Amino acid sequence: MNTSFYIARRYLFSKKSVNAINFISGISMLGVFVGSAALITILSVFNGFEGVILSMYNTFTPEIRIEPTEGKSFDARAVRFIQLKKDARVQNYTEVLQEKALIRYGDAQYIGTLKGVSEDFLKRPKLDSTIMQGSFTLNDAGTPMAVIGSTASLYLTVNVSDPFRDLEIYSPKKGAGNAINPAEEFTVKAIHPAGVFQIQQQFDESVIVPINFARELLGEERNVSAVEIYLKQGESVDDFQEELEQTLGAGFTIKNRVQQNELLYKILNSEKWAIFFILTFVLIIAVFNIIGSLTMLVIDKKKDIAILSSVGADTGLIRKIFFIEGMMIALIGCIAGLAAGYLFCIAQKEFGFIKMAEENFITDAYPVAMKWTDFFLVFLTVSFISSIASAISSRLSVKSLADIKADL
Repeated sequence: MNTSFYIARRYLFSKKSVNAINFISGISMLGVFVGSAALITILSVFNGFEGVILSMYNTFTPEIRIEPTEGKSFDARAVRFIQLKKDARVQNYTEVLQEKALIRYGDAQYIGTLKGVSEDFLKRPKLDSTIMQGSFTLNDAGTPMAVIGSTASLYLTVNVSDPFRDLEIYSPKKGAGNAINPAEEFTVKAIHPAGVFQIQQQFDESVIVPINFARELLGEERNVSAVEIYLKQGESVDDFQEELEQTLGAGFTIKNRVQQNELLYKILNSEKWAIFFILTFVLIIAVFNIIGSLTMLVIDKKKDIAILSSVGADTGLIRKIFFIEGMMIALIGCIAGLAAGYLFCIAQKEFGFIKMAEENFITDAYPVAMKWTDFFLVFLTVSFISSIASAISSRLSVKSLADIKADL
């Protein structure tokens, strides 16, 4: 066994002549324990919130979205898109035709996004979980229906329970000139609202309708604005995206979920890292308690140091003993803290005993999602800070073996 490690282990667990040294070492270890447990717990809670928020977005944000590089629309009836629709890896293939439109309901009006979708859209999971009023119905016995976002609904004061009032949607006619009557420059179609959904503002400003209704309103017979794709479970989105980029060429832009919601992912990551760095500063304070603990230990073990020096131990070996001692204090606290944080997160995930104050949120208890990378990051952070603190402490405490011998 390594001599430095053996002696450091004996010093850690042996009784000191001054009880305060044991107390300070325990406080140092407890500080690292609490800091590590808090850090992994907070990171896991942020992962949980990230998962909840993204799950809400994922209902409307596909895994792959294909858009034209130039222009607003493209022909999705080309052979390569027909083959793509039949691809065995594709679970959901939705054609989308969308455009800005004027929406009227009674005397109120609002400029929002009209989003026409093909039938596969309704096969997406968790659509009903986004509904605030009514139901997610786009076709009622052959009659087209609309589902309106909460922001547009608020401006228009839509009442889905009123069977006698429809949404009137206005879209400029293609190639229309300057008519004497401005109303002649617009195509107007009425559709009844079946439900109101709520996700996030960029989605809540839209009205979702069947794609055939959107085609008639926009005067677009065959082109679409985008194709949205969900893959079967187990399929690699990155590999599929790379393959599509090679197959479809430079005329199309293929985006994954991160690229579709870059701002959202940046905000979530920046918040998580901000909390990580704040708690890391707290952890630094706890770890640097080790300096005081090692300083007192050196004073307590002066006689042992003199004996070791007499039998041939140099300054480097003595410093290494106290360096290892400091690292053991920190890493034992860190590993115990990570274990405690893991058990706490498991308990919260299973039983949800810490509830959220907001009852109308999508989940009533704080969500938790653990990642092994977070555990590794916390362990690496504690190890790095501890190595600095232990190195400083061992170097400052054991300055000169000659001085220690002289004091004795």
